[in-house]
Amino acid sequence: MEIRKILQAVDHTLLSQTATWEDIRKLCEEGMRYKTASVCIPPCYVKRACQYIDGRLPVCTVVGFPNGYSTPASKAFEAQEAVANGADEIDMVISLGLVKDGRDDLVLEEIRQIKRACGESVLKVIVETCLLTEEEKIRMCRIVTESGADFIKTSTGFSSGGATFSDIRLFKAHVGSHVKIKAAGGIASLEDAERFLSLGADRLGTSRVVKLIQKMEDSSKGE
Repeated sequence: MEIRKILQAVDHTLLSQTATWEDIRKLCEEGMRYKTASVCIPPCYVKRACQYIDGRLPVCTVVGFPNGYSTPASKAFEAQEAVANGADEIDMVISLGLVKDGRDDLVLEEIRQIKRACGESVLKVIVETCLLTEEEKIRMCRIVTESGADFIKTSTGFSSGGATFSDIRLFKAHVGSHVKIKAAGGIASLEDAERFLSLGADRLGTSRVVKLIQKMEDSSKGE
């Protein structure tokens, strides 16, 4: 697979608690240079990043991140504010306790509420696969499909595990045809990135792919 095609699927991500504006500005520059799918950044930097990028690259941010246990109203407000500040895409974390309680009805309503708050912006639903059983993952595939969300996403990258090949296979087998898939967390090589895409992922949440390509470029210059 061409590196260009991999980059076109990358949400170039920096969600560190200590990220400074200079870190975010650099991420935006890299995203524009390498023509990634978006940059995924903390909500507090969305407005400034959108002004800096000035329409040259989509801006993605997170809602209810990383634990997902804030109220639906809180998440809806976060989404509305992010969209008002210019965000093109929203990655929300579901309420995992409700999943464990079997309250799929409430999980569904929460996602629908956030989708309404997003308006025309893309909504990706993070289900944190490392904390779910296979049966729960399949249920969430159904819920996300019914919700009207645009993507199902594996992971925050802040829990006990990230994307796995088996989870992408499971998603591909169980989500509706209109739901896209985002693999995120622990994507450490170009080979892994290519494999995730070949298995059915449409997006990759990672900071490492661009760094790997930069290292390849630096190596080639030194030869």
